[in-house]
Amino acid sequence: MSLLQRNKNNPPNHKYKNKNRNKIIRGMAEAAILAVLAMIIFRALFVFKEYKPYDKNDKNIVTGEDNGFIAISYLAVSRNGTPTMISTKRLDEHLKVLYDNGYVTITQEDIENYYNNGTPLPEKSLFLMFEDGRRDTAIFAQKIMEKYNNIGTILSYADKFDNKDSKFLSPKDLLNLEESSFWELGTNGYRLTYINVFDRYNHYLGVLSTLEYSALRKYLGRNYNQYLMDFIRDENQIPKESYDEMKNRVSGDYDLMDEVYTRELGKLPAVYVLMHSNTGSYANNEKVSAVNQECMTRLFAMNFNREGNSYNNNENDIYDLTRMQPQAYWYPNHLLMRIYDDTGADIKFEDGDLNRKKLWETINGAAEYRDSVIALTSVSEGNGLLRLKESKNYKNIKVSVSMIGNKLGSQAVYLRADDSLKEYVSVKLQNNFLIIEENKNKLINLDLNEFDGIEFKSEDEMEQEALTAEYKIYKKGSKLFAEITEMEPQEKPLEESAATVEEGADKYIPELQINEEGNRKVDIILKDNDLTVMIDNKTAVKNLALSSTKAGYVYLESAWGEYGYSQRNIADDVYDGVFQDMVIQDADTDAVLYDNRLQGWEKVINKAKDRWDKLINWFINTL
Repeated sequence: MSLLQRNKNNPPNHKYKNKNRNKIIRGMAEAAILAVLAMIIFRALFVFKEYKPYDKNDKNIVTGEDNGFIAISYLAVSRNGTPTMISTKRLDEHLKVLYDNGYVTITQEDIENYYNNGTPLPEKSLFLMFEDGRRDTAIFAQKIMEKYNNIGTILSYADKFDNKDSKFLSPKDLLNLEESSFWELGTNGYRLTYINVFDRYNHYLGVLSTLEYSALRKYLGRNYNQYLMDFIRDENQIPKESYDEMKNRVSGDYDLMDEVYTRELGKLPAVYVLMHSNTGSYANNEKVSAVNQECMTRLFAMNFNREGNSYNNNENDIYDLTRMQPQAYWYPNHLLMRIYDDTGADIKFEDGDLNRKKLWETINGAAEYRDSVIALTSVSEGNGLLRLKESKNYKNIKVSVSMIGNKLGSQAVYLRADDSLKEYVSVKLQNNFLIIEENKNKLINLDLNEFDGIEFKSEDEMEQEALTAEYKIYKKGSKLFAEITEMEPQEKPLEESAATVEEGADKYIPELQINEEGNRKVDIILKDNDLTVMIDNKTAVKNLALSSTKAGYVYLESAWGEYGYSQRNIADDVYDGVFQDMVIQDADTDAVLYDNRLQGWEKVINKAKDRWDKLINWFINTL
């Protein structure tokens, strides 16, 4: 049989060939995508630039006027962010608005020369720090610092060098960072250990390591101290150590710092940040303070002694400097508002989308319009207030909006409001309550915990749970934490049942944390004398009778509520109200009067960016 005949009898399988061709094309496309991802990740994680110091002879930068400097210190950085670790995206936003406002990073030597020799600093000087010495901080902050030509100080704990914990930078890592030119070295101390610890029920725990503290954190209040802040005391607050024992313990930590850093890095860093020292001196106790002062002035060039205020000038002592710790949830204007409050300097706030901005009038605070979000930042210990310009005659309307600011604080929508906000109807989320007011008269005050149907344990049950957890940590401390616990002996709790709420015991309602996220979808129907409010698609208030039907403006408000609980940051008096996907309709015709949702290509592009970011994050997190 000829070849031609064989081919006629056995025709080629085109379907099979097409499948192979499709596999090859798909494989090539996947390889191309992986190559692009690899390049992006490589560029994101490796250094290609060198820090360029500011020109000290440039009169536009160093004007000769003494404006001092601001110091800001981030706790930690991660790719995606957590309630305590700032995301790379938000850090970029922070450093960008500082750059746009003309801030120039300064070095440790600049601060020394400023205080010791009177050398002038740039007109807007920023000393940038990152605490706790985490590896992810260095990896993810580096490229952003390159982008804005920032130099920063990475702080570490000396005891982490011996623990070989991969979460923290090793001595070799720190030396490599210093060599990159974008980093200087500093220290948070030898260790982060807690003393004189009592739980929320006044049970004495004594000394806790960092890991023990973290494990028992939910049962603690504010009754504890840091290792170098006080005498070690017993359950009656009487010192358990003499003055000489305290002095040897405190100075011993400084000696250990000196020994470890000198051995591992060849030197002790010049910058020290005394933890946690928002006190009148260098400790909570006068004698302990004197020991700290003697040790730090002997070993270090400077010390940041306080947290809460960013501003330092020549009236500060170089060993009593202050810093601000921006939190992971702060929008850029929150950071700028705090700096403005600290310094009084001219600040250009971040506006975002100007097309969206022009629809609103800013009465107070600062607002950023980004995608489908309006982030409204209050002034210090006050409010932020926006008025929708074209809403003067809105009467019967429906409003749908997601309020995604933190629980602690106030986010409000005002309806039918006059020019001076004397007449209005307001729907407000404040400290996890739904509050409805008409002309300053409170009509509804609904606890959203109860609305959600949350069943709280009793105080008795929580106390028993705390005692059980504390006993477990004490008994198994050495196995859990690879070190012998220094806790005071804990007795095994009795196994008798604790009284429940149903049996008449008081509820345990957790104190709101300053960084506790809130996310509520709010739907409002205002028609004639009736007001209905839905929270997360459930009816919270139905047909509430109102006294007036007079038309008026729509306002948005954010307001600082009170100091929330945060052992590390108790002085934040600025609040971000965050309003997402806001839609206003005529309640009679359903005609759309205002719509801040993303539309058309905006929406498509935003989703594509979000998916791309998630893909990059997945690759980086699984490397």
